[in-house]
Amino acid sequence: MGLKHQAVSARKWRVAIRRVESHFPRHLPPLLFLTDPERTPDPALMALKLPTGSGIIYRHFGAKDRFAVAASLADLARRRGLKLLIAADPKLALEVGAHGVHWPEARLREAFKWHGRFRLQTASAHSRFAIVLAERMGVDAALVSTVFPSKSLSASRPIGSLRLRRLAQSNRLPLYALGGVKHNNALCVAGASGLAAIEGLS
Repeated sequence: MGLKHQAVSARKWRVAIRRVESHFPRHLPPLLFLTDPERTPDPALMALKLPTGSGIIYRHFGAKDRFAVAASLADLARRRGLKLLIAADPKLALEVGAHGVHWPEARLREAFKWHGRFRLQTASAHSRFAIVLAERMGVDAALVSTVFPSKSLSASRPIGSLRLRRLAQSNRLPLYALGGVKHNNALCVAGASGLAAIEGLS
C-alpha cells in the first residue's frame, strides 16, 4: 500500500469514527479490532496503530502464550487509552486487568453471570433473536456479522448495510458492524452502528 493510499485510508477511517462518536454511547469504543491468529499474527503491532479510544478484542483460542499476550495487550491498552476485552475467558480478563469480556453467541448466556464484574461486555449476535438475548443477558453491545463480503472462512452471507441499519433501528442494544468492514465502506454503517474489523484495519 502506497503512502498516498495509506493517507486516504486513514482519513476515511477517521471520518467514519467521528460519525460513530456522534451517536454512540460514550462508554463504548467507536472502533473494535478483533485479533486473529492467522490474519493478525502480531496483535500488538496493530494495536499500536489504533486511534485512542478504540477497543481490542483478544481472541486466543486456547493459545499457550495467551497470558503473556493478554498481559502485553493490557499494558499497551493502559498506555494508549484503549479498551481491552478478552474473548470467552473472564478469568484471564480478571488476571490481566482487562476492561471486560467478549462472548461468542454460543456462550452468550454466560454473560449474565459476570454482569457487574467488568466495565464492559460485548457479544456476537447473528440474528435478531440473538440481539434480543444479548440485551437480556446484560451485555453492553452486540457484534453483528457478516455485514459485507469477507475472506473469513467462517463468514456467512453478507446482510448488507441496509439490513444492519434496520436491525439497529429496531433494537435498543448498540450494535457493531463486523465482516468485511474496511476504510471504503465503514461510513456506510457508521451512522447506525459501531465499527468492528479484523484485517480490514491493516
